[in-house]
Amino acid sequence: MPLIKMAPDKFQVSRDSQALYITIVSKDRLPVSQTDTIKNIACRAVDEARNSGGFLLFAYVIMLDHMHLLTNCPNNSADILRYLKGVTGRRVIDYLKEKKYETSLAKLRHQEWKRKHSYSLWQKEKNVFSIYSEAMFMQKVNYIHLNPVRAGLVERAIDYPWSSARIWQHLDAEDEPLRMDVDRIRWRTQGRSPKNL
Repeated sequence: MPLIKMAPDKFQVSRDSQALYITIVSKDRLPVSQTDTIKNIACRAVDEARNSGGFLLFAYVIMLDHMHLLTNCPNNSADILRYLKGVTGRRVIDYLKEKKYETSLAKLRHQEWKRKHSYSLWQKEKNVFSIYSEAMFMQKVNYIHLNPVRAGLVERAIDYPWSSARIWQHLDAEDEPLRMDVDRIRWRTQGRSPKNL
């Protein structure tokens, strides 16, 4: 296990401190996050991965067959992906096993790997995009939040409970499924706020 750097008190997106836009897609694009229970498990697992991996989380959305996240990069992107995919995959698969969802598990089964893993929740692709500017950072925040609107799930981004849209609009509820580190961002441009939400 690599040495984990702790997340900084403040984060400023720049060439020296990049943000990461991450897309994680379910195996064979299976709609694994159909239920609120699975989405809740995924949110708790992302939070666990963030704490274990020592990275910040700025924006997210959990869709039926994928999730988008915006993080900082205190280590390297491979480490962050390993934490995110590993923890979320284990927690969701453990839940499916506990509830004996054999049909779902059969769709996630693969040949046993070296660590005795028989199931995969996520595709192997590494879909990570480095971000070095505040403008691109905000473009990705808005893209993430508008995902459920584009998919026809809600009319307004703030109405989708499985994203950080409400937090960015300062409309967050006490029971938000996942807290963000937005207050840890140090902006070069004053008055930054998401548009089109």
